[in-house]
Amino acid sequence: MQLDAVATAEVLENIRQSLPSTWPAKTRELNRIAETSPDMTLKRFLEASGLELEDVYSNQHCWSDLLDAGGVLTLPNGPEERTLRRALGRLLHLDDDLRIRQYRSFAQSIQPPSVGAMDLRTRRLFHMLATVLAESVSNEGNLDTAAFLIWKHPQVLAELDQLMEVLAERIDHVQVPLSTHADAPLYVHARYTRREILAAFGDGTALKVPEWREGVRWLPRANVDLLAFTLDKASGHFSPTTRYRDYAVSRELIHWESQSGTRADSETGLRYQQHEANGGAVLAFARLTTDDRAFWLLGPATYVSHEGERPMGITWRLSHLLPGDLYARFGAAVS
Repeated sequence: MQLDAVATAEVLENIRQSLPSTWPAKTRELNRIAETSPDMTLKRFLEASGLELEDVYSNQHCWSDLLDAGGVLTLPNGPEERTLRRALGRLLHLDDDLRIRQYRSFAQSIQPPSVGAMDLRTRRLFHMLATVLAESVSNEGNLDTAAFLIWKHPQVLAELDQLMEVLAERIDHVQVPLSTHADAPLYVHARYTRREILAAFGDGTALKVPEWREGVRWLPRANVDLLAFTLDKASGHFSPTTRYRDYAVSRELIHWESQSGTRADSETGLRYQQHEANGGAVLAFARLTTDDRAFWLLGPATYVSHEGERPMGITWRLSHLLPGDLYARFGAAVS
């Protein structure tokens, strides 16, 4: 069938209205599907119901909650079951094969992993997972303690495995490993939260990551500047002094404004301008709005030029061209 725009919109709206939208309706849909599919998985439920992953994880619910509500047998609860279940909803942004495969491997392990026996890259991957799941429960311990806690929750691990199975089919960009830091398990054009980014550069032992609320972060041990900026500043809590002009000039060039007090001849300003000569790296991360918890890693960037100061308006050249869809979305966000 070929429909005009109005007819297409009406058909799609009718389809949306026919899908279960309330929690009781989703529970009834689960019961209906379970009658013919005794080995119920998250993937099978989504395929049979027509719902999206976000529909299951809305309003701080999760897949295990839906199974419980529908009377489907789940594994025994752990001591922090509710908190860890809620945390699973903070993994929906995962979109790279590395994390998805490794997290499935963790989830399928019967015993908690020995973090000390891992190489640094794998320890950091586990830290990226643990900081999402366990830091809100106890952020003072080490990663072995976090592993021991998480593995007290078999249903959470079972759901993690099934969630990763679904997320593997939602990868929508060709990604390449970060070239500037081989032990940091980050992929260009994948999405990460601030906690995950800091864990990717951590020591792989302590669970807690530092607070990161500003748009920039300098990590002297890794000799890297992390720039995390929001493109659409019309919404959110931006004061006039923090509504920096950040946008994609082209698929290769990014215009970015430093913090409002940065002078060109300051230590920070000079570090930006001279990072290549000093062996430093600059990594650019961007999100569309403040509603997005995760940022796309745009990749390594090199200094091209700047205008003014306090703030400095810097043009960076990306080592990897922006994908066409991201460039179009970035342009729409600042138009």
